[in-house]
Amino acid sequence: MQERSTRPHSLKDTVTHYCPGCGHGIAHRLLAESIDELGIAERTIGIAPVGCAVWAYYYLDFDMVEVAHGRAPAVATGLKRARPDTVVFSYQGDGDLASIGTAEIIHAANRGERITVIFVNNGVYGMTSGQMAPTTLVGQKTSTTPLGRDPQVAGYPMHVCELLSQLRGCVYAARAALSSPANIRTAKKYILRALGTQLDELGFSIVELLSPCPTYWRMEPAQAMEHINEHVVAEFPLGEIKTPDSGEAEGIGAGAGAEATLCVRS
Repeated sequence: MQERSTRPHSLKDTVTHYCPGCGHGIAHRLLAESIDELGIAERTIGIAPVGCAVWAYYYLDFDMVEVAHGRAPAVATGLKRARPDTVVFSYQGDGDLASIGTAEIIHAANRGERITVIFVNNGVYGMTSGQMAPTTLVGQKTSTTPLGRDPQVAGYPMHVCELLSQLRGCVYAARAALSSPANIRTAKKYILRALGTQLDELGFSIVELLSPCPTYWRMEPAQAMEHINEHVVAEFPLGEIKTPDSGEAEGIGAGAGAEATLCVRS
């Protein structure tokens, strides 16, 4: 196993452009470490859409494809079907996945596509001035909700993992936070399990990462981490929401998936 004090082989030696305290850098390292440890870098393809997530190809040293806003699951589906020997993941933010790409993510999960989704939830549109996203907390102030999100006007925060976990094609769904060393270690464990689900050809997998956006939360980086632990986790509980069961797999479209079990969060 690679020493954790060294840079992962799949992480490029480049200077970050992300805002101070942004969680994307942590997420990139966890992905790179996981892919290195599984020994799959040479057959991994990442999908980067529009938003802060688009810059993933500046940092991850394996094949990457940039796609239109929200369309990452559709492109990932095409790549995985055309090259079933590859390991395909999409790396998406909350605006991209849960707003523009709602149809794509739901139908990819429902079909049980053998892809893995890394879903970075920071509660705002980080690249385009901090507008409200589907995951914005009730009462949270953004550039489009200056008085705070009002559920009577804008609805409630969308719980993507819980939503997708109801679909038979989704066999693994988990949520972690990038807000403490312990939570970050758990996040890596979930990423490894999600990629393992794909390697075992069980079906669709997703890992949601609660990530700080100090710039558009108008907070210092340390304060943003505390905000996740004190407020964001209260809305989005951590844990494995659905895991593959040991039962016999059943066909679900092009991505044959195993029956899965809803889990009690830890």
